[in-house]
Amino acid sequence: MLRHLDIRDMLIIDRLELAFQPGLNVLTGETGAGKSILLDSLGFVLGWRGRAELVRLGAEQGEVTAEFDLPETHAAWDVLREAGFSYDDSLILRRINTRDGRKTAWINDRRVSGEILRQVSETLVELHGQHDDRGLLNPRGHQVLLDDFGGLSARLAKVRKTWRALSEAQKTLKAALARVAELKDEEEYLRHAVAEFDTLAPVAGEDAELDKQRRRMQAAEKIGEDISKAYQALGLNGAEGMMGDAARWLADAAGDADGTLEAALAALDRAMTELSEVQSGVEAAMDALSFNPHELEQVEERLFAIRGLARKHDVLADELGPFADQLRDRLSALDHGESDLVDLEKAVQTANAAYEAAAADLTAARRKAAAKLDKAMANELAPLKMERAVFVTEITSTDAGPDGVDTVAFTVATNPGAPAGPIGKIASGGELSRFLLALKVCLTGTDSGLTLIFDEIDRGVGGATADAVGRRLAQLAEQGQVLVVTHSPQVAALGGHHWRVEKRQTKDATLSTVVGLADADRVDEIARMISGDRITDEARAAARSLLAPQTA
Repeated sequence: MLRHLDIRDMLIIDRLELAFQPGLNVLTGETGAGKSILLDSLGFVLGWRGRAELVRLGAEQGEVTAEFDLPETHAAWDVLREAGFSYDDSLILRRINTRDGRKTAWINDRRVSGEILRQVSETLVELHGQHDDRGLLNPRGHQVLLDDFGGLSARLAKVRKTWRALSEAQKTLKAALARVAELKDEEEYLRHAVAEFDTLAPVAGEDAELDKQRRRMQAAEKIGEDISKAYQALGLNGAEGMMGDAARWLADAAGDADGTLEAALAALDRAMTELSEVQSGVEAAMDALSFNPHELEQVEERLFAIRGLARKHDVLADELGPFADQLRDRLSALDHGESDLVDLEKAVQTANAAYEAAAADLTAARRKAAAKLDKAMANELAPLKMERAVFVTEITSTDAGPDGVDTVAFTVATNPGAPAGPIGKIASGGELSRFLLALKVCLTGTDSGLTLIFDEIDRGVGGATADAVGRRLAQLAEQGQVLVVTHSPQVAALGGHHWRVEKRQTKDATLSTVVGLADADRVDEIARMISGDRITDEARAAARSLLAPQTA
């Protein structure tokens, strides 16, 4: 709950410190005293949109600090943990507005964006009044309010879960349909290309190997004739024959040469051995270089085919295999696409059936909750002198979505037989205030951890009706903290804590302040609210009568 509010140099407030309490806190004062300025300042520190010019005349900047006392389980800490904060004993919001319009906010002395500030404030304070477009009058929030009232969070979670599953199944089917359509457009190309790859069947590294073979064969054509001639020159008709003849002739002459030819014969023998090795090497080279001319033609044809296919598909020769696999996968996806689509369509149907069942269950639960809320409202409106008014929670069908298939709207008819319509358009000012109060009483079944602020929600009512309004505000305050800006003495008398907003004028400025009232001061303030500027003894007596139940 809101513990402290410190305002400096805002509008006509120079310095103001307030310490609010649990229960019903009432703020009273004459018209124009500055009650709305107090709420503007609170809205400013909470990040709400409001007046553009807030800095007090003559000041360089305005500043508002609000301190909240919150348990660790409060929803505000869930928001703050997402933003990197850790739990602290208190939550302090501070915001500054400079003369040139710049606004800066801090939470527990850490600078934050306006968006985080607003997210936190939504869990801290709820404002209600005749211009309550942030709360109960906003039809976009009626579904959430009804679901909270009916305790439908588990059913809503199931609807959202089945909606996500349905959306995912539809997304998968849509992508598959698009994929099949895309593949069908290139089916002719895929089948022709895959057939071409299957026929050629290229493998990685084949281009380099074929090129190597081709170069070797081309080289063999050029050097083969010379090697053959050399082989002939080394043979029996060449060097081998001549050396053989020389060896026989020298051997015949050696017997008569007294050993002078022995060395020559030995050298010749070694030469013939070396010649034999030369012949073997040349013969091996001839065998290695020998090929069928048709083989060269085959190698060149395949090499050119591989390189032509690579150019055609704009890939490297060694990437033809993986590229072919990709084409085969796409063709396989096309061939199996129709059977896959059947399975995906069944998955969508199954998911849709689950969603429709969950949504139908949620709709039925909402209708039961709506009937319960309408009955509760009827019971609340009677003491507020609106027993002839009819409150109806309308549930109409809408397009399917994550929150179901329903549109929820709170409508009223101020008299039996009169047409029903939105609360904000059908009800008059006083009626609207009472409708909002009754609705808030019905919807606040447990402590929400919110500080509730009611801005002149009792306007246009008096007497017993004002007393009924005050008692319902006090009832709400039993569960937490309620701040009420009021002109009704009946409502003010029911407050557990009472502040009076005063305007004081000096020679140079008009300033607004807030004073906490003791019991005796409350008598005079409520008497003023009863009789006006001139407080009579009768007014004081009436004030004491109103306060009697509070001071007893």
